[in-house]
Amino acid sequence: MVRIMQCQKFRFILTVVGLSIIASASMTSARAQTFADLKTALVDYSKADIEPGKACEAMSGFKSNDIVQITAVSVAATAAAPANCRVAGLLQPEIAFEVSLPAKWNGRFYMIGNGGHAGESLDDPSRTSQRDDALKLGFAVAQTNTGHDSRKEPGGTFVLSNPQKAIDYAYRAVHLTVTTAKDVIHNYYGKPVSYAYWNSCSNGGRQGLIEAQRFPGDFDGVIANAPWLDQTGFTIGAMWNQKAISEAPLTPAKLSLLAEKVMAKCDSLDGLKDGLIDDPRKCSFDPARDVPACGEGTDGADCLTPAQAATIAKIYGGPISNGKSFFPGFALGSEAVMPALFGGGTGSGWMNVIVSTQPDGKAADFNLAENTMRYLVNKPPKPDYDYRTFDFDRDIHMLDEWGKQADAKNPDLANFKSRGGKLIMTYGWADSILQPMMGVNYYEQALAKNGPDAMDFFRLFMVPGMAHCSGGIGPDRNDTMTAMINWVEKGKAPESIQASRVVDGKVVRTRPLCPYPQVARYTGQGSIDDAANFRCVKP
Repeated sequence: MVRIMQCQKFRFILTVVGLSIIASASMTSARAQTFADLKTALVDYSKADIEPGKACEAMSGFKSNDIVQITAVSVAATAAAPANCRVAGLLQPEIAFEVSLPAKWNGRFYMIGNGGHAGESLDDPSRTSQRDDALKLGFAVAQTNTGHDSRKEPGGTFVLSNPQKAIDYAYRAVHLTVTTAKDVIHNYYGKPVSYAYWNSCSNGGRQGLIEAQRFPGDFDGVIANAPWLDQTGFTIGAMWNQKAISEAPLTPAKLSLLAEKVMAKCDSLDGLKDGLIDDPRKCSFDPARDVPACGEGTDGADCLTPAQAATIAKIYGGPISNGKSFFPGFALGSEAVMPALFGGGTGSGWMNVIVSTQPDGKAADFNLAENTMRYLVNKPPKPDYDYRTFDFDRDIHMLDEWGKQADAKNPDLANFKSRGGKLIMTYGWADSILQPMMGVNYYEQALAKNGPDAMDFFRLFMVPGMAHCSGGIGPDRNDTMTAMINWVEKGKAPESIQASRVVDGKVVRTRPLCPYPQVARYTGQGSIDDAANFRCVKP
C-alpha cells in the first residue's frame, strides 16, 4: 500500500487527523496541527487532577444498547504514556472503538479521526503515538475504525460484506463512538466531560464538519484541517483529471518546468518575492502562454505540447458539466517542487498524487475516486466499473445519493453556533491532494448562511505554500489547538495563528496565518522570515 505520509514530528502531537494518506483508494490516519510548545501546554491546559471513581477492570461491565463487546485493561505507565485504563470493544454491527482514560484526568475529551476510506487498526503506531501523547496532557482520548478493518476489506470493499458499513463509515460510527466514550468517561470518573474537542485533517476534517452540521452537541470545538468535505465533487474532479492526463501524459520534467514558470509569474504579485504564492487567485497564468511551447512535431523536457498545456489547464480549471464549472480545480502553486509526498527526495506536488509515474498510470487521487465510484456510489457495487464510461454532462447526479450520506457541504451551522460551538478550518493553498477552493467556497457559503456574526464561531485560515495538512514549501506548522482552547474556554477568538517552517530541526521562517479573507502583509522593515514583521490586513 502506497502512503502519503504528510506527517511531521512535532514537539507535541495530540491529534489525529484523518490526513489524506492515500493508497490505492485508501488513506491512513496521520497527524494534524497541535500544541506548538509542550511545556506551555502542560502549564496552561493540563491541570489533570481528576481521579477515577472505580477500578479500571470494573469498566468491563459497562453496558449500553450499542455495545456488543467490551474489555477494560489497566495499562502501566511507560516512557510513552502515563498510566491509563484502556476500554475497548465493538459497537453494532462491527464498529471497533477505544477510550483511553488517564489516571489523572484534565476534564477534557479528545477524539481522533480517520483517513480516506478509514478502517485503520486502532493499534497502528501512527495512531497509538497520538493517543499516548494526548494522554500525557491528561486528555481522555477516543478513536474508532468506523466499522471495518481495511486490512481485510481495503478501500470501499467493506460494503460487500454488509451495506450498513457504508453508513457507519459516512457518519454513524464517529457519532456513536462520541456518545459511548462520553458515557464511559462519566461512569469511570464520576464526572461528565467539561469540554470536548475534535482535531483532524482530510477525511478526518470531513468527519469533524459532519459532527458540527449533524450532531452539534458532540463537540465544543472542531478543528477541520483540509477537510474532504465534498467527497463526491472530489471524485468527479479526480476522474476529470485522469481523463485529461490519459490524453496527454505529463512527465516529472514537464511538471518541474511548469512549477518554475508558475512561481516566476505569481510569486511577487503580493508585493514580496519570497518563494510563496499568497493567493493563487490573484495570478493570471495560462500554460499555453506562460510555458514555452514545443515546436510542431517535437516534445522535449523544456516545453509543453498544445495537448499537454490543455491538460494542465483542465487540472487548474476543474471539471466542466454542461458548459459550466462544476467543481474547483487545483490552485497555482500546488505543482511546486517540494519534498515528495511518497518520500524519496523532491518533485512536483502533483507527482503520484494527480499525475502518476506508476505502470498502471493511476495516481493516488484517482485510485481513491475510482474506489469510491465502484463501491460506494454504485448500488449495488460494481467492482469493474470503468470511469471512462462517466459522462460529465449526463452522469454527475449519479453521485447524489452517496453525497447525502458522506458529504459535509451543509453550510447551515445554526445549531452548532447556538450551543456555543467553535469551528476552525485550515487549508494549504499548495494542497495537491484536495482542492483548497473546496474549503474556501464552503466557508463563504457558511458565512452567508449563518449571518454577519458567523466569524464569532467559525474562522478559516489559509496557509500559503502548505501542502496537504502540512509539508510543502511554506510555513506549515501551526498551533490551532491552543487557539481553539483559548476560544472555547477563555472566549478569545484567534486574530492570527503563527506558523513556522522547520528544516533539519531548525525554524527557518515564521509567518502569521490570518482569518480569511485577511492576508499577511510585510511591513517593509526587518526580515521577511520573521512573523513579527507582518500584519494581517484586508486584501
